[in-house]
Amino acid sequence: MFNKHDTERDAFMLHGPLARHGYDWWWHSFTARDKETGKEKPFFIEFFVCNPALAEDEPTLGQLPENIEAGKRPSYLMVKAGAWGRGAVQLHRFFSLKQTRIHPSAPYEIEAGDCYASETALRGSISISPEEAQAHPEWMCGAGEMRFDLTLDKQIAFNVGYGASTPLREAEAFAMYWHAEGMKTAYSGTVEFNGRVYSVDPETSFGYADKNWGRDFTSPWVWLSSNCLRSRLTGKQLNNSVFDIGGGRPKIYFLPLDRRLLGVFYYEGREYDFNFSHVWLGVKTEFSFDETEDSVHWHVRQENRHAVMETDVVCRKEDMLFVNYESPDGAKRHNRLWNGGSGTGLIKLWDRTENGLELVDEIEATHIGCEYGEYDE
Repeated sequence: MFNKHDTERDAFMLHGPLARHGYDWWWHSFTARDKETGKEKPFFIEFFVCNPALAEDEPTLGQLPENIEAGKRPSYLMVKAGAWGRGAVQLHRFFSLKQTRIHPSAPYEIEAGDCYASETALRGSISISPEEAQAHPEWMCGAGEMRFDLTLDKQIAFNVGYGASTPLREAEAFAMYWHAEGMKTAYSGTVEFNGRVYSVDPETSFGYADKNWGRDFTSPWVWLSSNCLRSRLTGKQLNNSVFDIGGGRPKIYFLPLDRRLLGVFYYEGREYDFNFSHVWLGVKTEFSFDETEDSVHWHVRQENRHAVMETDVVCRKEDMLFVNYESPDGAKRHNRLWNGGSGTGLIKLWDRTENGLELVDEIEATHIGCEYGEYDE
């Protein structure tokens, strides 16, 4: 069952060769409301660990010219936090991994300064002035202030199965691994962002939590997910549903598998699995990404032996940002990695029957987490 929780896969993974050439991150995204105005705002928080075996007394930043010249690879804990929508920004705070406490197994815990992440809690703060952001391009971020104090309830998981199992992890078969322990997560708590206070409530957080780890990223890079879903057929909110799509061009033993996605729809307790690694399902996937002057668009069609799912998503460019990462080798190859949290879309779901395709539902989705990018030429 793809929705099987597995906190072992959420554990810290940078052991062996990955400790010297690897990354591990825990991503969180959710919606909050301005305490004064009630207006929604989507936020994200990520704890990103890179090359712990190369740790020095200070964080080693891969985009710093003197480190590039010396051939130093990055090593740090990067706490990334920010907001989408008006004033979209990503903020980065770096810690030496010598000053970071990481629990070596499940359940995971990471702590540095006042920043803390675990399966059930997120706390921390970042403050970067415009002058600092301008003076430090190697930080790869903007300016602003954000403080957060949150609890998490991870309700539905996306377990990709054998592809991220212990044997394939130990063999480092894939360049990039994925596990969504909380593809539907209820967040609660508060966020302070640039002088405003936001409340985060479980029923309206529409939260998401996953992790990626490995030695490299993927190009293209695709991610779409939401648990704020409403049936067009009945008009009812689907409170026990979530979809999650991710991938692009995975590499197994350094060989790329062209345009493959992992996809799932947990529809009111029923599982629709479009995981290409489950070969017995006969999964086929087509996807495209297009830009207009003011928006970006995804179209994904996934099929297996039992069902068909079509997903169309749009997000306004003014509500998004280019999210920044550097690879464990120190290169920054993704420079147009679109990233947003307020996509909208339509999902059509069919069952295969003896008489052909039978429509299960047409679902309107909002608060969609969305991402797309390709490496620079």
